[in-house]
Amino acid sequence: MKKIVFIEDETTLQKMLSVALEEAGYSVITAADGETGLAAVRSEIPDLVLLDLILPKMDGFTVLNEIKKDETTTGIPVIVLTNLESAEDVGKVVALGATTYLVKANYDLPDIVEKIKEILGV
Repeated sequence: MKKIVFIEDETTLQKMLSVALEEAGYSVITAADGETGLAAVRSEIPDLVLLDLILPKMDGFTVLNEIKKDETTTGIPVIVLTNLESAEDVGKVVALGATTYLVKANYDLPDIVEKIKEILGV
């Protein structure tokens, strides 16, 4: 079973998307802040990370940078799922090594699950 770490502080979205992913056959580990999320990525070594950018304790940009500079986690695909839409934010995230950038308002749960299946080849 493929493992996903989902770092999101919005509890409703976290619960809804976690259920959708579990129904699709994934194991989901959730974290509500950047520090806890980064610790989960380092301890679980998931197949994919789903990451919000606006997070308590440590923002998503920092989490992404930490994941990508660590030899153990650098190869993990990271999908950024956020409400930030500026070209500057997109550019920064791509430069840091994110696989995909999704704006929450433009995708519903089935679309996000499909995007994850596409990236994981499942």
